[in-house]
Amino acid sequence: MSRISTTFARLRSRGERAFIPYLTAGDPSLEVTRALVLEAEARGADLIELGFPFSDPLADGPIIQRASQRALDGGVTLLGLLDLARELRGRLRAPLILMTYMNPLLAYGLEAVTKEASAGFDGLIVPDLPLEEAGPLQRGARQAGLDLIFLVAPTSSPERIRLIARKTRGFLYAVSLRGVTGPRAQLPSDLVSYLQGIRAVTEKPISVGFGISHPEQVRALAAYADGVIVGSALVHLVEEGGKDAVRRVGDFVATLKAVTRE
Repeated sequence: MSRISTTFARLRSRGERAFIPYLTAGDPSLEVTRALVLEAEARGADLIELGFPFSDPLADGPIIQRASQRALDGGVTLLGLLDLARELRGRLRAPLILMTYMNPLLAYGLEAVTKEASAGFDGLIVPDLPLEEAGPLQRGARQAGLDLIFLVAPTSSPERIRLIARKTRGFLYAVSLRGVTGPRAQLPSDLVSYLQGIRAVTEKPISVGFGISHPEQVRALAAYADGVIVGSALVHLVEEGGKDAVRRVGDFVATLKAVTRE
């Protein structure tokens, strides 16, 4: 079992759900990202997703778009992020997951990037990778020991969800809404039935993300998913506080994690 699978199995044995924070790497610097990751784990994060900034983030809303631009303006590179993840590997129990788009991976080289990423990361999420074109990256990830995590959406048919669920490793990422990332006051009314439909076709862990920003939302979704992902609400705290946001992010992570134990 991978470190990601082992984490979900451990939490399931305790009747607990995973809390997974998302942070934009390099916003405002990799040094602050290091501090944020360590604080997030210390305050209860079970897995941590780090997004590599990209100039055309198709799945991301304004908050993460701005964070990506700040990180790019600050000179963050994929090599720098891989070095940071390698450094953090020995200090973290929580698995690290790299979220990026295909363009940076292709520019780096699929075989090289998966091999080097596996020294620090445990999983890989690529929102703009169609399942039908995933073969080369799947092979590289499998050889390197990385879990390639696929996404399903509310528009996915039951047949396609079943197919994607068979291919995903670590967990299946359930996109909660039709649209991009960003806090929502109200989540879709059919979200529970959508998650129940996913559960009907797979026993693999399901983590739900996009739009989730409040403890009440995390609590409600934890009843139907194995993990809950929160990104934009945390990235917004970094936007407000910069290098001084570490404690605020940690406090919010602790609040959100607490409801997954209930």
